[in-house]
Amino acid sequence: MIGKMGTRFQSFMLLFLLSCLIFISATSSEQKGDGTLRIGLKKRKLNRANRLASQLFLKNRGSWSSKGFFHLNDGNSDTVPLKNYLDAQYYGDITIGTPPQKFTAIFDTGSSNLWMPSSKCYLSVACYFHSKYTASESSTYKKNGKPASIRYGTGAISGYFSNDDIKIGDLVIKDQEFIEATNEPGITFLVAKFDGILGLGFKEIAVGNSTPVWYNMVEKGLVKEQIFSFWLNRNPQDQEGGEIVFGGVDPKHFKGEHTYVPVTRKGYWQFDMGDLHIAGKPTGYCSNGCSAIADSGTSLLTGPTSVITMINHAIGAVGVASKECKTVIGQYGKTMLNSLLSQADPRKVCSQIGLCGFNERMGIKSVLDDGTSDLINEAMCSVCEMATVWMQSELNQNETQERILSYAAELCDHIPSPNQQSAVNCEKVSSMPIVTFTIGGKPFDLSPQDYIFKIGDGVQSQCTSGFTAMDIPPPRGPLWILGDIFMGPYHTVFDYGKARVGFAKSA
Repeated sequence: MIGKMGTRFQSFMLLFLLSCLIFISATSSEQKGDGTLRIGLKKRKLNRANRLASQLFLKNRGSWSSKGFFHLNDGNSDTVPLKNYLDAQYYGDITIGTPPQKFTAIFDTGSSNLWMPSSKCYLSVACYFHSKYTASESSTYKKNGKPASIRYGTGAISGYFSNDDIKIGDLVIKDQEFIEATNEPGITFLVAKFDGILGLGFKEIAVGNSTPVWYNMVEKGLVKEQIFSFWLNRNPQDQEGGEIVFGGVDPKHFKGEHTYVPVTRKGYWQFDMGDLHIAGKPTGYCSNGCSAIADSGTSLLTGPTSVITMINHAIGAVGVASKECKTVIGQYGKTMLNSLLSQADPRKVCSQIGLCGFNERMGIKSVLDDGTSDLINEAMCSVCEMATVWMQSELNQNETQERILSYAAELCDHIPSPNQQSAVNCEKVSSMPIVTFTIGGKPFDLSPQDYIFKIGDGVQSQCTSGFTAMDIPPPRGPLWILGDIFMGPYHTVFDYGKARVGFAKSA
């Protein structure tokens, strides 16, 4: 009876998968005479039947990265062509164990552990839709058993550590510690096209103090240069999704020279950036510098709510109308503006009018406790701080007081929902502004075609902004997360040896 029930359940899951998800593309391999191994990629075009799955995926994606295939390049580097699923997931093949068990993995610079679903994952539906590692079938498996748990931006996994040989292209990393995931709750990994994640961040953020795969590749002399690079193809119709090169760069993937900036804080690939411009107009938010990370595991581009709201306003994105926002502008707008005109510290404006507290030593705000609702206090304080950023930006442009207050009120209707995308009018994409990031003193433009996601054609098309809001408090934040939306237009080099990140226009 138990066997029949298991068979019925698996049959049901298979039918559900076929009806809701896009089929995983087939792959082929070819050995070249120049000693390289290239694996070809095939895709299936989106249609009405599978568009629902893509829409569901777009609403649930977040910290996901790239995955790919490798070929050995003159003994100096290993290269992985990447699959592209709706510009939202880039993924490729790795194997674990002896004989090799094949998996699809995202190469994620925003995390540092390798994990794959375990054959002992019984209760998570996601595990039934993906390949699972079976330790008993590998002669090179070594028991570890240390418990592990990882939470990402849009999902979580838990399980335990094991050790086995990992093969990426022609490179074999022996006795690599990785996580067998026995629990993958929620819908995030259910709709994912990849099986697991291979983290390429620094060891400082590795769960369980595990040594990352990349560290072992370097320490065991498997790569000549201590760098890896990403090229992400943003055209979902192309056969080739992109490429990651371990140990070097491919000159065919970029134009001109890379602009390098030093890693300022190890863990993520974090660096300093300058101000952000919208249609050539400086926002002023990062005029004194901001922190950013290059994250191949994030599909979108994430920043502080105050600036994302300004972008939403400029591109006509539908936001969340905020009653608290309009209340603050209506009751305190003129007072806030007068404080800014008197050269008051923008960080102290909201504390001066009694909506926030201010910690002189830390230079950060805190919500005042006056006996009223904590949620109301937090909302009013946050809105006040956003409005201060908006007003200061307009003051820097020498706008009139009337225009500044009007602009701030308009922005109240464009405040994004945290960690969610905003809808835009597909017919107006061509007229949307250029958004420019300043890195290493140089401008890096994003066009509407770079930052807008489009599904479908004609009257059935749907468009969403690739900008999302997330407020990360000090000392780690404020922080910008430059995901695939940025790494698509700009070829990205992660230089581990010199602790720096480089960007150049993709070819």
